[in-house]
Amino acid sequence: MRVLIVGNLGYVGSVLTTYLNERGTYVRGWDSGYFDPCLLGTPTVPEEQVIGDVREFDKMVLDGIDAIVHLAALSNDPLGELAPGVTEAINVGGLERVVSAAKAAGISRFVFASSCSMYGRVDGTQLLDESAPVNPLTAYARSKAAGEAFLRSAMTPEFRPTALRFSTAYGYSPRLRLDLVVNNLVASGLANGKVVLESDGTPWRPLIHVADMAQAIYLVLTARLESVGGLAFNVGTTTENYQVRDIAATTAEVLGDLPITIGTASGDDRSYNVDFTRFHEAVPFKAEWTMRRGAEDLARSMRENFAPGDFASDRFFRLRRIRSLIQRGTIDEALRFVVTRN
Repeated sequence: MRVLIVGNLGYVGSVLTTYLNERGTYVRGWDSGYFDPCLLGTPTVPEEQVIGDVREFDKMVLDGIDAIVHLAALSNDPLGELAPGVTEAINVGGLERVVSAAKAAGISRFVFASSCSMYGRVDGTQLLDESAPVNPLTAYARSKAAGEAFLRSAMTPEFRPTALRFSTAYGYSPRLRLDLVVNNLVASGLANGKVVLESDGTPWRPLIHVADMAQAIYLVLTARLESVGGLAFNVGTTTENYQVRDIAATTAEVLGDLPITIGTASGDDRSYNVDFTRFHEAVPFKAEWTMRRGAEDLARSMRENFAPGDFASDRFFRLRRIRSLIQRGTIDEALRFVVTRN
């Protein structure tokens, strides 16, 4: 199988490229390059790499491609709020352009990285399946809900995309992100000698390790299209629903019983507890990672390559990185490159 990953030079795409490569899949990448140099390790290089803005997606890149994985997005709530119009143009407009090209090329297998964040805020005791109403509270979540709605409208007997509503990602990637809750708490502990929780820790989050995200995508790519095509799935494991304060407690323990600083309720109102039965019935997905094991592995990897000063840098935080590129004149306010990428 020959797969195009749209957004391959990011946190998830870097892990997915390795996962597919190890299973004999030919990978072609399309990416803007915003986060290409933000490295904490050595990523696998795809067989072919195209640098380009998804808003200007070139259908010629689909030559010889059998399937598409669409990861490209401004994938962070604070970053999405920086310029909501740009978020919509990239996350929804870019998706529309790729889908149009895919349909013209006769590509029927299309995997869209959606998000459980579109559920917004719900009573944490209620497990949400795919029939639950969505209540997106941020520009990022709204873009995912809009993306799914567009995919439903674009569906034909020949084009049957799959939307994967991922839990909150965590775990090691050679292009690490520290604006994800588990990763942030581990980095906070290593940098400051204590685990700093900026909220009161009561919201619920389902979690999924980035390597298990890659597994889920691979299973959908290789499943019978009749089993997954035209459907949306919550992706994760029901036992991996946690309140944020419990994530902090486990992280502190993993790092050697560090002290925990707990803040007050923040402006982030999202809280959701998710059911994943449909996905587990559709494909033989079995998560290989638990939050504790993932935090242990991340701490081990970061102790080898991470300096405390990295926690204050722009390399591993999406919003800081984009603001830095704008301030340096590398990209403009519409997030388009205006100088040579670096």
